[in-house]
Amino acid sequence: MKKLFFVTIFTFIISCGDIDFIYKEDKNLINPLYERTEVSTSGLDITFMNSYLPMFFGNKKEGRFSLSIEVEQNKIKRSVETNQATSKLRYELKFIYILVLNEKNCVTFDKELVSHFSIIPKSSGYNYGTDSSLEKKYQLAVTENLNRFVSIIIDRDLNSCS
Repeated sequence: MKKLFFVTIFTFIISCGDIDFIYKEDKNLINPLYERTEVSTSGLDITFMNSYLPMFFGNKKEGRFSLSIEVEQNKIKRSVETNQATSKLRYELKFIYILVLNEKNCVTFDKELVSHFSIIPKSSGYNYGTDSSLEKKYQLAVTENLNRFVSIIIDRDLNSCS
């Protein structure tokens, strides 16, 4: 019985030999723009977006980069009732990122990322549930889009002009 136990443990230890951890390298954890970027936004004014930007880019300690984020919104009526009331809206938020390397005064990266979500309005007047849900979906779309942008730039050479 002891031999079977030791053989099982030995087999288990040998089979775990090729496991690679996701965060084994530091490059997966580092945002190359953190505390090195001056960020400006334009377009659609999303009130909480300016409070989210320091979480992603920190406070500017060195002005090596300038990042411009333009936000455009498009509302699409997905379902219309017989009385022409909209029963389902789709919001598309287009984020246009332009990253400039200040010392060379050139664009090192530009990308357009689209996030979208749908909502079903409940009334034509003020509806706390719908408005609260819409605000939460905006927050999720913004954080998802910023996370995608950061994950794209991690593997890029930001010191050369495009």
